[in-house]
Amino acid sequence: MPVDGRQSETARALQRGTLRYLAARGLMGVPEFGLASGRRADIAAIDARGEVWVIEIKSSVIDFRTDRKWVEYRLHCDRLFFAVSPDFPLDILPEETGVLVADQFGAGLIREAPRHPLPGATRKALTLRLARTAAGRLMGLMDPEAMRGIEL
Repeated sequence: MPVDGRQSETARALQRGTLRYLAARGLMGVPEFGLASGRRADIAAIDARGEVWVIEIKSSVIDFRTDRKWVEYRLHCDRLFFAVSPDFPLDILPEETGVLVADQFGAGLIREAPRHPLPGATRKALTLRLARTAAGRLMGLMDPEAMRGIEL
């Protein structure tokens, strides 16, 4: 995906390693995924059964302490995780979230996220949004002009 300029190099490295981890576990991730609430999840991923994870990337302690929107992401996933670098102080992350420690090459699960199943209608709408976003991005790579002006 083209770099959009909103992320630091650290955040892009964490994103890459986290996406690799997800793929190895059978989850397909969509970075910078727009949620129905208008917020943007760093990564939304779905597994073969339809379980949806949201992964919030925190590139620094300052990033974590100044950005509290992650609480809202619970309404859009079955499991909520933070992905952080190996030197991030894990004790400041909320207990009610999962934790992945990542670098540009991969990630490791430190703490499993509690499961809080989505309501059926929310799951259906979210699954359709994930599918359309992923397909639209693929179309945009194949034919950028066809997707000009279409917001994903």
